[in-house]
Amino acid sequence: MSEERNWAGNLGYRGTVAHPTDLDEARSLITAGGPVRTLGTRHCFNDIADTTGTLIALDRMPRVFEISPERDAVRVSAALRYGDIAPLLEAEGLALSNLASLPHISVAGAVATGTHGSGDAIGSLATAVRELTLLTASGTLLTLRRGDPRFAGAVVGLGALGAVIELVLDVEPTYRVAQRVYDRPRWDAVLADLDSVTSAGTSVSVFTTWQRTDSADQLWIKQRGDADLAGDLPARLGAVPADAKRHPILGVDAEACTDQGGVPGPWYERLPHFRLEFTPSAGQELQSEYLVPRRDAVAALEAVRSLAGRIAPLLLVTEVRTIAADELWLSTAHGADAVAVHFTWRPDEGAVRALLPTIEAALPASARPHWGKVFTFDGAEVRRRHPRWDEFAALRAELDPDRRFVNDYLERLGL
Repeated sequence: MSEERNWAGNLGYRGTVAHPTDLDEARSLITAGGPVRTLGTRHCFNDIADTTGTLIALDRMPRVFEISPERDAVRVSAALRYGDIAPLLEAEGLALSNLASLPHISVAGAVATGTHGSGDAIGSLATAVRELTLLTASGTLLTLRRGDPRFAGAVVGLGALGAVIELVLDVEPTYRVAQRVYDRPRWDAVLADLDSVTSAGTSVSVFTTWQRTDSADQLWIKQRGDADLAGDLPARLGAVPADAKRHPILGVDAEACTDQGGVPGPWYERLPHFRLEFTPSAGQELQSEYLVPRRDAVAALEAVRSLAGRIAPLLLVTEVRTIAADELWLSTAHGADAVAVHFTWRPDEGAVRALLPTIEAALPASARPHWGKVFTFDGAEVRRRHPRWDEFAALRAELDPDRRFVNDYLERLGL
């Protein structure tokens, strides 16, 4: 039994953790036999990365950061965090199109679980991948690029296809972002015109504790460039500009958060909610998240609002965000623009797991759980909600016929 735990501390990993320092060591660990999984920054809240065998942490592998000659892509090693590569890109006058709410997560782990930021026109972090290199169970290096028929199945791969060693990400010229926060938008006004709310900036988030159901707590609008393009929308929502810097969780010191107040700054210092040098969110917490097609978003939010009295005692904060559609097989935004309803819970896993079936039953039947967060759907229900699942299962069987990378989590999903 390893003494390693996940980021939130709610899960102890069972396997033996190994830290290869080069490709040959990693290959030897994978081909030695027995169950194997790869570990990133341990930011998942369930056992997706766990195994009884060998846990391969890639954090001591050679660091790779290579800008393409065309300056439209960057090759990175899997274990690098977004917070590691962002300032390097900025120094080159380059940027990513989006970032998650915290920059502390590894590139490969975030991509493999379909992790995302926010923005009507911006896909999940996985959509920036144009190429990835896998070290498969046979010890073979396999590089898949856009256009390869297996590529769309391999990107959000749940760690089931092999160890991702390197990825190539799309980049663009650097840009600036201004972030503004407003207090107490009225829920009825938000839900009456959700499209206007989520399109009020490049990236928009609504936060609420569900302590009250007439208004949310905060509206965060991040806008590329220096202009405030939200216009009179906050006023129409009954929201007022925040009089000081805000943390998404009410009552928590906002020092850990990126700068607000409409002051433009580099993309990587505004798109995340949290700064790399601080513990993000609450630290001691659990997370769940469900993504629904935009057409079902209002119904999903009304369903959650109807359960506010049961949710609020266990909750630190709910965040509502948007993600553009993609064609990645296991993406939670596959085939439709999505709205994410995210729950940051107090660290009471028993109570949270007892409540989740009620929430899941109330959500539209199109809701898909985030792969790396706590959910209680059974495997058949998860498979039903992903129309390319059978193709993914066939790809897994092709690349890992002896099921070396299959763990308890994947078996529960029926893989």
